[in-house]
Amino acid sequence: MRMLTAILLTALCLFTLETTVAQDVPHPALPAGAGKLDADAPKAFEKTASGLQYRVLRKGTGANPKATNTVKVNYHGWLDNGKVFDSSYERREPIEFGLNQVIPGWTEGMQLVGTGGMIELVIPSDLGYGPRGTPGGPIPPNATLHFLVELIDVK
Repeated sequence: MRMLTAILLTALCLFTLETTVAQDVPHPALPAGAGKLDADAPKAFEKTASGLQYRVLRKGTGANPKATNTVKVNYHGWLDNGKVFDSSYERREPIEFGLNQVIPGWTEGMQLVGTGGMIELVIPSDLGYGPRGTPGGPIPPNATLHFLVELIDVK
């Protein structure tokens, strides 16, 4: 009986760890040119079955994109150590691309926010650039990626 109780408690703890992401995490510093957050923007992240973590910081008023759509976005990307590796805000120019032509974390995450919205993504390595990183580039192997993204348009 004790063994069964121990097994059940262990399973419950593991289940709790898998489904709980979140304590409150401060919102990221917004880059110049970014829109405002909703007053009720969550401090905690949600986690999908794939391991992607996200929080919708501003609810959009338009449709959510599908993986087959083209999206126009502004984004700011950084590593766990805070180093910014890419930012359309810094270039002062949004970017447009097919949502199924980018890393899996983007494809999955951008479908969770409506047009006009803002989302923060924490993309584990296996949904990003994995063990290869970006050879000769700014993203090291097995890096967790952080993004702040505003969804401007969906086509």
